[in-house]
Amino acid sequence: MKRPGPLLTLLAGLLLAVFMLSLNATTGVRNASSSRPRTPAAAPPASATPEQSTSPRSPSPSPSVSPSASPVPNADYAGRTDDDSSAVAVSLRDGRAIAYFCDGHDKESWLKGEVEDDGTMRLTGKNGAELDGTLRDGRRIRGTVHLGGQRYAFTADKAVKPSGLYRATATVRGAELDGGWIVLPGGRQVGILDRDGEPSAAPAIDPETGAVTVDGKKLTARPVTP
Repeated sequence: MKRPGPLLTLLAGLLLAVFMLSLNATTGVRNASSSRPRTPAAAPPASATPEQSTSPRSPSPSPSVSPSASPVPNADYAGRTDDDSSAVAVSLRDGRAIAYFCDGHDKESWLKGEVEDDGTMRLTGKNGAELDGTLRDGRRIRGTVHLGGQRYAFTADKAVKPSGLYRATATVRGAELDGGWIVLPGGRQVGILDRDGEPSAAPAIDPETGAVTVDGKKLTARPVTP
């Protein structure tokens, strides 16, 4: 018996290959690597917002406030005591005060001191004289004068020139003269002139110029300020 020829062997191998290819097509088998779903690439993380290089600036401190100026005005005040026996004038400048009390005959006192921011004042003079007062709304001073063992309550209103406080000093015929005048609102004057320490009623001055004649000599009474 003859062996199959090479041609038949080749033909059988081709038929087997065709059979195997048709079998794979009908069963739907895929290559394992191709059937595996691809995992999508992860999105790159969003870049974080960089922190500010500097911390928030704190508000600048408010500039220091210098102490306010004293509310006490620079002004003059003149009035009379409650019993109408005497006159009082007070001059205020930059927190200081000078005052004059006189009855127009033989009783007088010059006083001075400081004024507090609230308008209160305690002024002192010779022989224990004192003036305690309070400035009210910048328009008037209400207070008392203690002099010679007596107490005089007074009210002095804000004065408008020529009202106010005046003084003149000079040497006339060897005598030391020292005169003080209070010109009240309305023009009335109250004053005392000392001659070597002896008080007497003072002659009237011209309130516009301060001119006054004493013992035949012309003097000038000038406004008084601290």
